[in-house]
Amino acid sequence: MSRSAGGTGGTDDAESGQDPRGRHVAGSLAHRVPDLGALELLLAVARLGSLGGAARELGITQPAASSRVRSMERQLGVALVDRSPRGSRLTDAGALVTDWARRIVEAAEAFDAGAQALRDRRDSRLTVAASMTIAEYLLPGWLVALRSQLPDTAVSLLAGNSTAVAERLLAGEADLGFVEGVSVPAGLDSAVIAHDRLIVVAAPGHPWARRRRPLRAAELAATPLILREKGSGTRQVLDAALGGLARPLIELSSTTAVKAAAVGGAGPSVLSELAVGEELSTRRLVSVPVADVALARDLRAVWPTGHRPTGPARQLLSLTRA
Repeated sequence: MSRSAGGTGGTDDAESGQDPRGRHVAGSLAHRVPDLGALELLLAVARLGSLGGAARELGITQPAASSRVRSMERQLGVALVDRSPRGSRLTDAGALVTDWARRIVEAAEAFDAGAQALRDRRDSRLTVAASMTIAEYLLPGWLVALRSQLPDTAVSLLAGNSTAVAERLLAGEADLGFVEGVSVPAGLDSAVIAHDRLIVVAAPGHPWARRRRPLRAAELAATPLILREKGSGTRQVLDAALGGLARPLIELSSTTAVKAAAVGGAGPSVLSELAVGEELSTRRLVSVPVADVALARDLRAVWPTGHRPTGPARQLLSLTRA
């Protein structure tokens, strides 16, 4: 049986773009056209008149260069290079193929330059959307570290609640987001980057600050609190943990504002442990134990589904896990 009838011989011929008689057959361009490395080698041989010199210029061995030329000749079905002790010269067919190769390589160089321009434009700026606790207490340190690595990247921060972060990402207004809620908003992929705990706090003069027994979850749920607005991660976690909340005593749009109201004695609140470290150490706020509810939560980086962060966004994501 001839090779052309065998499975292996048929596969090789199809991949080379020729039938057993050397005639062109249909197939992928990747199988019919030499790759850029082979074309660059051919151009170097034409310029230097030496296969060895071309190999040295491209950083490969002379046997590897010879093998690549032979492979290219088999693929195209014509002789490209005449080799002799005095050097290597192109055949007539090789000279014609070299002219075509030059145009392909020039087009590839233009393609590469355009791709680099796109990367430079992408890397020149980064827009981050983050919910308030992360924006105020974690992101500043990450952004300082990012600037030391990417000093030419301009960073914009859009702070808001977790719902607003999701909306900005899905609208293409931000490259990377950070949220604190109980679940990942629809349309987003995520990675847990830190863990946090919510704690009940009150000013030293509030009756809860002098309690001897921990609060029960039911009492906390029934008490009007100083709270963030609906859509905030902190409120989502608290609502889910308690199974519902009383009507807020005051509803404010930032962690800093909630904390200031609590310090001022307006009432108790539930805030991230990250946000109240200084106030607890200076006794401007007192932590109130709760007996029968866990208020732990995950902090997540988020991005549109199927579009994992690249460039500066990817760099920032790696810093959150350092």
